[in-house]
Amino acid sequence: MKRAKKLTAIALVLMMVMSLLACTKKTVNDTPTPTPNQENPTPTSEPGGENPTPTEAVPTKPVLLTDDDAIFNSALAEYASYLEQAHAEVKNISLRYTLEAIAEAKLMESAVYIPGSSQGGQYAISRVAPYSGDYCLWGNDSYRYHQYIIVNGDPIKPADRETLKAKYNELKGTGTYEAYAKQYLTEQGYTFKDTYNRGYTSDPETWDIFDTYLAADSEAIINTFDNLIEYNGEGTMCPAIAESWEISEDALTYTFKIRQGVKWVDSQGRYLGDVKASDFVAGMQHCLDCEATSYLVDGVIKGVSEYMAGEITDFAQVGVKATDDYTLVYTLEQVTPYFMTMMAYNPFAPLNKDYFLSQGGALGMDAWAEAKEGQNMKYGVDKDHIAYCGAYLVTNATDENKIVFSANGSYWNKDNINIKTITWLFNDGKDATKAYNDMKDEILDGCNLNSESLALAKSEGMFDKFAYTSGTDATSYGTFVNLYRQAYALFNDPTQVISGMTDEQKDLANLCMQNVHFRRALAFGYDRIAYNAQVVGEDVAALSVINSYTPGNFVALTEDVTIDINGTSTTFKAGTYYGAIMQAQINADGVPIKVWDPTLEAGAGSSAGFDGWYNPSNALAELKKAAEELGITIDKDHPVHLELSYPSSVNVYANRANALKKSVEASTNGAIIVDLLDCVSMKNWYYDGYYTQEGSQCNYNIYDCSGWGPDYGDPQTYLNTFQAEIGDMIHVLGIY
Repeated sequence: MKRAKKLTAIALVLMMVMSLLACTKKTVNDTPTPTPNQENPTPTSEPGGENPTPTEAVPTKPVLLTDDDAIFNSALAEYASYLEQAHAEVKNISLRYTLEAIAEAKLMESAVYIPGSSQGGQYAISRVAPYSGDYCLWGNDSYRYHQYIIVNGDPIKPADRETLKAKYNELKGTGTYEAYAKQYLTEQGYTFKDTYNRGYTSDPETWDIFDTYLAADSEAIINTFDNLIEYNGEGTMCPAIAESWEISEDALTYTFKIRQGVKWVDSQGRYLGDVKASDFVAGMQHCLDCEATSYLVDGVIKGVSEYMAGEITDFAQVGVKATDDYTLVYTLEQVTPYFMTMMAYNPFAPLNKDYFLSQGGALGMDAWAEAKEGQNMKYGVDKDHIAYCGAYLVTNATDENKIVFSANGSYWNKDNINIKTITWLFNDGKDATKAYNDMKDEILDGCNLNSESLALAKSEGMFDKFAYTSGTDATSYGTFVNLYRQAYALFNDPTQVISGMTDEQKDLANLCMQNVHFRRALAFGYDRIAYNAQVVGEDVAALSVINSYTPGNFVALTEDVTIDINGTSTTFKAGTYYGAIMQAQINADGVPIKVWDPTLEAGAGSSAGFDGWYNPSNALAELKKAAEELGITIDKDHPVHLELSYPSSVNVYANRANALKKSVEASTNGAIIVDLLDCVSMKNWYYDGYYTQEGSQCNYNIYDCSGWGPDYGDPQTYLNTFQAEIGDMIHVLGIY
């Protein structure tokens, strides 16, 4: 089972790094496996001799690793060890953050993931008032649109946006900003509407919130149900289906009082029953059965690990219980300071058990696996086979056309929502100016300006009147390297997106990608500001460039922490940002990556807004080290070919791919050739990597279509995604 494989992989990692970390708690195996590219000398005896004489170590040529665990350990052993130590540190939250920052420093140094950009930080035009939607950096609440304030006619002017933003900072946490925004906009002559129209690029693959971790699914499904709590527009955690909650003195028991009278309905609005505490128990069991997001609560909620391992089959032994119809109790394995921040994500959704079973569903890991393969399983296949308890019913869902959310007349809070109808309109990206033109024609209520629509907006005068720079969020998009590429066409249709590489090029690329210096050469070799400019335009290209996976200001220490950094006792003071700790470890390791600039944000510091990786000199130096370690020649006459997939039907992404190609090839003097693998459509581009489930399905050497948004308020929400076997992003590296 997955759980057993996870434990095996972690054990291997810990054995390999024991000699590196004095604070590691496990003992070294008596006969450790040699690290890759290292041969252990074998003692021998001369005939008749009394003392054994060791032979000299014979240098060996690096060989291609094909075992997932061996590849992972070669690239990510240090990251995994520090992360494991952070997982174990639950009482001293500042020490936990410090260990997580060091783990991420090791992840960055491995260059298996090259940070790219965040969401936002570009020119936009919109009719949506700033900060009028649910605001939270983690979970799904930012995709709830019921409180949006949307104006009729012309978009909101930049000056009015600045006034609202300033007032938001003043009123945040008071619960009065929404009323102020409505009053202010009314005084400026704006009127409001109760519909919201936005674009989208990918249909949900499932409508079962428990069986997915993809944003393309969750963004839609979140509007069909309520969680126990909800973050409002001011970023405050508020009661939703839970009216109140209590935390025990030892912080191991969380008790929620469920709101009475919350109704379940079907897609036609027909009553199915009231929401009860038991619906959250059923939801958690189904979540664990699906395994899509079970990793979030594995080791957090009592009994989950044993249930996942098959050691517990009676779910009543798991620490999620309905003690009566309206009392829900979670019992934790250990103190988990961020537990309440997890409430806004998938595992803590309710499930109408009776409806679920009536649609062919089943509870229990084996029973669910069998049901999912059967012909009678209808739950979640479309919008008509789920139960609703949220603000909206999905009244239309036509693939690659539109999705319509209509106000749920039975919603418990129906009198307090601003938006009655939400319409998503599909955009395949082929026309780079479509979103802008649709916004201008009031078909859409807002749009970001890409490099092509930006020029059009400027020529038509719309830019000067209405454009503003959007804020960035905590989403991290980047470039992933395939450490062992096995697919050379789409996994779901082998006749599409066929590689043009020769067998020799395939083998050489795989060998090089398993060398850290080669990966760093690639990482240092492309100008990410020029790359980003192809999408957002040159004026704001640097604003959304990020230099780490977790934003450097995501958390800060609450107390002083002293820790060993490469043999030097180092103290980080209370208030030190996560990014500053990352940078300290990277500096100590002598790797020329800049992930944190303490001078930005008026001296508060930031990990965004600059390119701390691009450096052609560093790229060439790393390439030289790679060639020496691999024992091969890498230059313009003996180049390494890598394939980057992209959709040629979308001009901005085609331009971005070409920018990466141009930059890498120039920085390495032609020693690395980036061949563009044309997916043509956005859909094929998604199936090239985003929709893959196993590393062996990933059809590229480098990929830039995917990213990660945080699920809860602890850095491990990012870091866990690269764990061996179970990490959500680990397969994008071509393993597991």
